[in-house]
Amino acid sequence: MRIFHKLDELPGDFGPTILSVGNFDGVHCAHRHVLDEIVRRARQQNAKAVAVTFEPHPIRILRPDSPLRLITPTPEKLRLLEACGLDAVLLLPFTRDLSLMTPHQFAHEILHRRLHAREVHEGYNFHFGHKAAGTVEILRQFGEQMGFEVCIYPEMALRGEPVSSSHIRKLIAEGRVSRARHLLGRVFAVLSTPGRGRGLGSRYTVPTINLSRYEELVPRDGVYITQTRVASECFDSVTNVGNRPTFGPESFAVETHLLNFHPLELAPETEVEIFFLTRLRDEIKFPSVEALKAQIGRDVGKAKRCFRALRQNAGA
Repeated sequence: MRIFHKLDELPGDFGPTILSVGNFDGVHCAHRHVLDEIVRRARQQNAKAVAVTFEPHPIRILRPDSPLRLITPTPEKLRLLEACGLDAVLLLPFTRDLSLMTPHQFAHEILHRRLHAREVHEGYNFHFGHKAAGTVEILRQFGEQMGFEVCIYPEMALRGEPVSSSHIRKLIAEGRVSRARHLLGRVFAVLSTPGRGRGLGSRYTVPTINLSRYEELVPRDGVYITQTRVASECFDSVTNVGNRPTFGPESFAVETHLLNFHPLELAPETEVEIFFLTRLRDEIKFPSVEALKAQIGRDVGKAKRCFRALRQNAGA
């Protein structure tokens, strides 16, 4: 998959294209439904399947005080988009100039002139252009003028819940990671590196890893059954998200305890990816470290039973 970071990187003869414009945060089931159709149509027409997206997320420019946290930071979003089979992604810098483009300018300059769009596929609630003045109906009118077809998709719902990035963010922020998994079509995960200290760069002999500072979306404070990938190796795990109140002054951390641990090499740049399977309980302030250790033992027991059941079901 080719990645273009600005319009000027597009070859003059690039296209024709079948495309979709969006933020694609999470690359969830509804996104993939549209993207799969784009890829299918592009193969039929000997065209290129393209996603147009933005960096940073427009809300961070238009509403800088917004507390938006992303489901998928840009590198992860690009990896997931590539897995959809797209030919290219146009990752446009979301600048003030771009935000001031009228809907007509956006459609003519980007979709028609630069991308030579044949078809544009969008959800029913898609908006574009300055002050989000462009709607799918306006886009359809532009398509009639400029020679591209507009395909509009209704809202997708699974088990009565809307499949949207905003709803999935809400579920994760509430700790409802199992529900979020159904709408994402995969387990929600956080990808980072180890926090500093504890002998990084040497043989690592402690079964608990703290993530380094992570600025995007994490689940609500609490304890979760997880799986943790350390470099290329995956461990069953129990992960605490929160402020560790038992240990005195609060300090936020994502701390994962590896159940099937063995000593391993861990460097500051080692990838640590935590997959949140289900929530066990709230974070609690215990009267003593001993009481905390006893609760951790109970949490580990529940997690081990959960993993045994998962593997038995997988082997059935």
